[in-house]
Amino acid sequence: MTPDLTRFAELVRGDHGLAVVVTRRADHTPHTSVVNAGVLPHPGTGATVVGFVSRGRARKLAHLRADPTIAVVVRVGWQWAAVEGRAELIGPDDPHPAVDDERLRVLLQDVFRAAGGAHDDWGTYDRVMREERRAAALVTPTRTYGNPT
Repeated sequence: MTPDLTRFAELVRGDHGLAVVVTRRADHTPHTSVVNAGVLPHPGTGATVVGFVSRGRARKLAHLRADPTIAVVVRVGWQWAAVEGRAELIGPDDPHPAVDDERLRVLLQDVFRAAGGAHDDWGTYDRVMREERRAAALVTPTRTYGNPT
């Protein structure tokens, strides 16, 4: 049974999708970072995943390339939900057979929107994503939990 992302998705709407991601360094110590995350369908499988976008040279992406284990925590006030799973990267440095350049452009926008983002100039957004070699990290959940509502 696939873990339920309903609670996580509800909390994403509460604070611009601000979330903490935890990846593992090569020495297995945790590395944390703040991202904007959202819930959306995987572009290849249609499965519901947690996604965020990151600069292509970010440490969290280097960690995920070596070990895709990840936890993502979203919170609003004292309410929180966590997702543990494995991340798949899709970007210029992490090609996916089902995602060409145009589909990547749309995917990066989809992840941004899923995290509550809006933009006045999608052309500029797309240009910056290309220049920074941004990648989408898509987390397939293996476990979800949080505090009671």
